[in-house]
Amino acid sequence: MHFTIEKEVFLKGLARIQGIVEKRNTIPILSNVLIEGRDNEIYLTATDLEVGMRASYPASIVTPGKVTVSARKIHEIIKELPEKEISFIAKENCWIEIRCGKALFNIVGLSSEEFPYFPQPDKEQFFLINSSLLKEMIDKTAFSISTDESKYNLNGIYFRSVEDEGKQMLRLVATDGHRLSMIQKEMDASHVEELLKGVIFPRKGIIELKKIAEEGESDIQLGFMDNNAVVKKDRTVVVMRLVDGEFPDYNRVIPKNNELVAFINRDTFLHALRRMAILSSEKSRGVKVMLRQGMLEISSSNPEFGDAKEDLEIEYGGPDMSIGFNARYLIDILQAQETEKIRLLVKDNLSPGLVKPSEESNYLAVVMPMRL
Repeated sequence: MHFTIEKEVFLKGLARIQGIVEKRNTIPILSNVLIEGRDNEIYLTATDLEVGMRASYPASIVTPGKVTVSARKIHEIIKELPEKEISFIAKENCWIEIRCGKALFNIVGLSSEEFPYFPQPDKEQFFLINSSLLKEMIDKTAFSISTDESKYNLNGIYFRSVEDEGKQMLRLVATDGHRLSMIQKEMDASHVEELLKGVIFPRKGIIELKKIAEEGESDIQLGFMDNNAVVKKDRTVVVMRLVDGEFPDYNRVIPKNNELVAFINRDTFLHALRRMAILSSEKSRGVKVMLRQGMLEISSSNPEFGDAKEDLEIEYGGPDMSIGFNARYLIDILQAQETEKIRLLVKDNLSPGLVKPSEESNYLAVVMPMRL
């Protein structure tokens, strides 16, 4: 195989797959990228057997062929080459010659025969989703994904097509058992059987999905085959294995009768929480939230460092109420919002708190209380 390619194009492609390549090297070939040259394009493929990506980039193909090479090493080499055209030659014995300007590299590759099969999704039933809309939905839920590997069915975001008030919605839910975030947007995916039942996208797949959503404005195609989700956008295809297991019944967690409602300026609340979190306990990150008429007091204390408190003016006309929360959880929720004000809905100091934007009804976050 022999092709020439612009450095900037090659570097962009190699940088894009670094997040997918297997770092732990249990199977050596998984730390490699498969490079194929044909039809005046090169195809870069990487997989860790759970999430795989294939993307094509324009190149001048002199001789078609394919080879695999260490994804990390070739990325480091190309990054340091001068801003000139790169010549890439794969020889008979999987040795690879890279020339650029006066620089010459000879590096060892591995046979493409060893590389895992990458499925060719053609006939899947796809539905279109707006890139910026999907990015917003992921941003507002991904922070609630569990990092506890033993709770594998919580290690991702649950996607489901639902009907709400006569409208077809796409709903995303994530929870780690301490907090939950849910967002839904009007979108008809009721023809996609998997979404009617509900599927769990894995955390690593969500990271790649978000990256794809951030790359340009064109729509994303989403489909399913053999317990995999298939994502297409422009010249990139990502295939990810869906998480096996049942997602918990999240509706049981969402409080229905939190009748004490406070309207709070999001930005003011966020910065006050960050300040109070400095003196909260390293382990629990607990802060106390005290609601009074027209006033919110946030306080934290740590026997090793001292204590702190801050008063905020809010819209609240209910009885005095004190409840403990993990400051980190509230901060994550507030950072994901764009609205000027949020609603904090509580019932008592033992029941979960609910955070919603002041206007919109399609997003909510649940935070479990803490004993402080």
